[in-house]
Amino acid sequence: MTGQFTIGLIGYVLAVNLLAYAAMAFDKSRAKNGLQRIPESTLLTLAMIGGSIGTMIAQQTIRHKTRKEPFRSTLVGIVLLQLLALIALIVGLLTTGSPEALWRFLTS
Repeated sequence: MTGQFTIGLIGYVLAVNLLAYAAMAFDKSRAKNGLQRIPESTLLTLAMIGGSIGTMIAQQTIRHKTRKEPFRSTLVGIVLLQLLALIALIVGLLTTGSPEALWRFLTS
């Protein structure tokens, strides 16, 4: 079960980051053509649900929303929160020894 979960998690992270990158590219294209844009809240939601890497890569590679505030600082905040959560997960896994033991600890 752990292997299936890991594969599913990797698939989810890849998919949401590709979607976030595509949304940023689409928004930039719409901006260049003077068309209706994707709301910043939608782009930030994609980052929040796991697409922050795709959003940041798009920011740098297509030069979109690199100076736009509060978008930029909100994205940095999302990335910092995700890093803290990842560190907490790693510490929890190292402390308990396995994902199952961590789950039992968290749900007991």
